[in-house]
Amino acid sequence: MDKKELGKVEQYLRQTFANHAIRVVGRPRKNDSAEVYLGDEFIGVLFVDDEDGDKSYSFQMAILDTDLDAFS
Repeated sequence: MDKKELGKVEQYLRQTFANHAIRVVGRPRKNDSAEVYLGDEFIGVLFVDDEDGDKSYSFQMAILDTDLDAFS
């Protein structure tokens, strides 16, 4: 993913989630994925799939059970 593509996805995520603290950062030595941050906190990985000319993006975010403790 080049910088222009990262910027477009970042803009989409910011608008969709109404949060301008979202950042999409390229991964070293990887061109098929990027890291997603909320401020300084890493929240997930964004993968790009360019199969058969139909490009799509998949955002994967893990939520640990310990993260949910604050809500019980």
